[in-house]
Amino acid sequence: MVRLSVNVNKIATLRNARGGDLHNVVQAARTCIEAGCHGITVHPRPDGRHIRVQDVLDLAAMLSVEFNIEGYPSPEFLDLVCRVRPTQCTLVPDAPNVLTSNAGWDLSGNVAWLGDVLRRLRDHGIRTSLFLDPDPEQVRHAKELGADRIELYTERYAKLFGTPERERVFDAYHRAALAAQEVGLGLNAGHDLNLENLPYFVQNLPGLLEVSIGHALICDALYMGLRQAVKAYLRALGVTLYQE
Repeated sequence: MVRLSVNVNKIATLRNARGGDLHNVVQAARTCIEAGCHGITVHPRPDGRHIRVQDVLDLAAMLSVEFNIEGYPSPEFLDLVCRVRPTQCTLVPDAPNVLTSNAGWDLSGNVAWLGDVLRRLRDHGIRTSLFLDPDPEQVRHAKELGADRIELYTERYAKLFGTPERERVFDAYHRAALAAQEVGLGLNAGHDLNLENLPYFVQNLPGLLEVSIGHALICDALYMGLRQAVKAYLRALGVTLYQE
């Protein structure tokens, strides 16, 4: 079964647009959990434009499902993650001012420092994941650095899903997934996955363990409600819902 981790950044964005505590991030996470999701994801950024440090602490105190914290491994970010000790930390190569993640790590250069980061996280009992483009060589480098998992950056797949290029683009993800299996890495995926493109991806990518979805799910929730949106994505993953 592929697990669904709901990214609640957009809830925090909505709250921050007016200040105050409406909508409440913890309550939104609780609703997602009650609807059946398997995890909650946040991506705190240095400018605090959506998820803030207090949100991370509040979520860590109440979550009964897996907690995935994404972010660039700055000293401040790593101190927060090691303090909270989430289930998983997904490291992304985002510059501080980037609007949203737009590339995976390039692990072909001098990235020994990243191996040190991974060791620090593991020493705190945290499962590690590296955000990667679908490149088998990068997958092998991730294993050499000591990552537990990788998360495939799926923006290109999502962008070309409804075009004749879909099969060619998806083949890169398929090859990366096989490489992950060969070297013994767990496989996650995320970015721009939605109800239209998710079923094909899940049904055809070998070894997929988890998807992290935020933007599209919250957009769908504007029309169908948050609880029903979570259930719709669980159905798209092929999860059997025993209580509707």
